[in-house]
Amino acid sequence: MGREFPVVFVTGARQTGKTSILTHLFRDSSYVTFDDPAKAAEAENAPSDFLRSLKLPAIIDEAQYVPGLFRHIKVVVDEKKKKGQFFITGSQNFSLMQNLTESLAGRCGIVNLHSLSAGEVMRSRPKTSIEDYISMGGFPALHADSEVVPQHWYPSYIATYLERDVRNILRVGTLREFNRFLRAAAIRTAQTLSLSDLARDISVSPNTIKSWISVLQASHIAYLLEPYHRNLGKRLVKSPKLYFLDTGLVAYLMGISTWQDIINSPLAGALWETYAFNQIYRHLLTQGMTNPALYYWRTSAGQEVDFVIEKGGRFVAIEAKLTGSPGVADVKGFHALRQYYGAESIIKGYVLCKVGEDFSIGEKIKATNGIVLDF
Repeated sequence: MGREFPVVFVTGARQTGKTSILTHLFRDSSYVTFDDPAKAAEAENAPSDFLRSLKLPAIIDEAQYVPGLFRHIKVVVDEKKKKGQFFITGSQNFSLMQNLTESLAGRCGIVNLHSLSAGEVMRSRPKTSIEDYISMGGFPALHADSEVVPQHWYPSYIATYLERDVRNILRVGTLREFNRFLRAAAIRTAQTLSLSDLARDISVSPNTIKSWISVLQASHIAYLLEPYHRNLGKRLVKSPKLYFLDTGLVAYLMGISTWQDIINSPLAGALWETYAFNQIYRHLLTQGMTNPALYYWRTSAGQEVDFVIEKGGRFVAIEAKLTGSPGVADVKGFHALRQYYGAESIIKGYVLCKVGEDFSIGEKIKATNGIVLDF
């Protein structure tokens, strides 16, 4: 992307490898991080002088701490008129995206970097099972060093997230209520979002919950999957489903540490569906889709397909099932979808389930474990 745009913005949750990838790919670039308060102050106080002091190309890390810098970057890139001048990282989306769109429209390419997919982990650590992956998650630090214990790593991760990202976005004094919200939201992964239910559980207002959900989205912790309707107005009035963007993180927040814990938990199906969502979402992002046409489909009568990907008015339809023996009963939602949108509306169908190898379970319907996807 550095060959297409003068500025590349790499965004994603903390500890997903944004800085490591950039410093590896662009070893001759200058590097500065605004985690260093002195550097952040220097950039804030004299932005033009700061930028001109950098050797280009330059990597600017944790740019969310100096969001006003972007309009000054615009001046520099317009003067130089070269591709790949600045590579910027950030773990928050709120002010960063607003400033990017206002200041660097047409000059900036955006890359969303999430924790590793199951396939990425298994290519580097072939002995890792799907069960291991779901219970550990995909953060690179957990797979780079076998001595790192997830149950020790996640508390530190969450503490840093609360102190650095949440406090910075919300400007709040105490984070105790947000921490309670985070855990209450985790047990609702793969469920239709109810602001009032969450608000009642932790004794805050629905408007506060709405604001906090936006924080989870902005910091790449969770995603809201919208329902699909051909009528866009109808699509917007229905409730989205909440998915956490890493299974290990959400399992930790649920108090679950092993696959056996997952199987014994009433939340097992929700965790498997969260795994399925993340595999699908990451696969679509690798195809260059920054805003994939990914939805869920549900009728007022309760007929449902877990995931639909719209392609030219037709669909790839996917069900997530925690089973090793998928069958026709698992795809009854596909038949309902065809009744609504036509017999040829489904391009391909998948049951993303706990099988070793892909196999067909009907015309244009495949059972897969989701490690390798082909749509």
